Amino acid sequence: MARPVWSGALTFGLVSLPVQMFTATDSHTVHFHQLQRGTSDRVRNKRVNERTGEEVPLDEIVKGYDAGDEYVLIEPGELEDIAPGRSQAVEITGFVDHEQVEPIFFDKTYYLGPKGKEYAKIYALLEKALAEAGKAGIATFVMRNRQYLVAVKAEGGLLTLHTLHWADEIRDPRQEIGTLPDSTDVTDRELKMAEQLIETLGMEWKPEEFHDTFQEQVTKLIEAKRTGESVEKAEPPAEATNVVDLMEALRASVDRAKSPKSRGKGKTAAADAPVAQIRDAADKRRTGRAAKPEQETKPKPKQTKRAKASSFDSLTKAELYQRATDAGIPGRSSMTREELIKALSGKRGRRKAEAS
Repeated sequence: MARPVWSGALTFGLVSLPVQMFTATDSHTVHFHQLQRGTSDRVRNKRVNERTGEEVPLDEIVKGYDAGDEYVLIEPGELEDIAPGRSQAVEITGFVDHEQVEPIFFDKTYYLGPKGKEYAKIYALLEKALAEAGKAGIATFVMRNRQYLVAVKAEGGLLTLHTLHWADEIRDPRQEIGTLPDSTDVTDRELKMAEQLIETLGMEWKPEEFHDTFQEQVTKLIEAKRTGESVEKAEPPAEATNVVDLMEALRASVDRAKSPKSRGKGKTAAADAPVAQIRDAADKRRTGRAAKPEQETKPKPKQTKRAKASSFDSLTKAELYQRATDAGIPGRSSMTREELIKALSGKRGRRKAEAS
């Protein structure tokens, strides 16, 4: 059984329900210790008196507010004395529809349970009433010397408590982001194609099908470092879509999403759509003919080393990387553009053959 992080009373009207609050989520982040490079010596943070350099016991530490010319000292017990309800009550001030509380306000989630079996009926009554009404109780309470705004909801047969951000903690996006687009920048054709892509990529929400792949890679890296093995670096991010090729990128994405092979791969179709394919399609639409292929159907004389390399010079790094992926060239994710050209032109393969 988990230990409650807070105990008190949930009150609505003249009804008071003693409850306990439990953490609803776990973090599976891999945690590291700090070590001095070249040693196995732990580096620890200590509470040190900056004047004497001596470590200070926790029970000798008080809070101090910098008033400019002096510090105003506050004892921990003094904060508890002025807390609303002495930190022991979640007082519901009213009930609102679920959709009225915008997602940006939600912070952390906790489970609420009755403090004893004798309170099970009151608990069940509030849970069922909230579930039937589709409402959330808005309340405030104090925990660990901090006051919280919360929403109490009925979810999955129990009561949950969601801590919320205060209104003045929500930043105005128009003031924070100076590059937000104007709604008139989007054409009807682009909007229709984007909506078609969204519809094609529609799926059911199954959270159990998603997992933290980065933490898995961190675990693999730790094991590889422990055993002396190497770990292949992640693939580089997709190139930003050019505005000129936007419609072709959307169209190629829709076609790719409709393909059974591309469904469920965990990558966006737009990121996977070959850049050269999109540009060729765009050229065809602008000129009425396809871009000139790089290779003729008629046999050509054998290319020299310089000619082979030059055939890749006009390609972007993303196009080179795509070709390296198709060719199965190892280590491509960490290669520079020049290294990709060398690998594709056969120099890397010949070097390996000579070494063997």
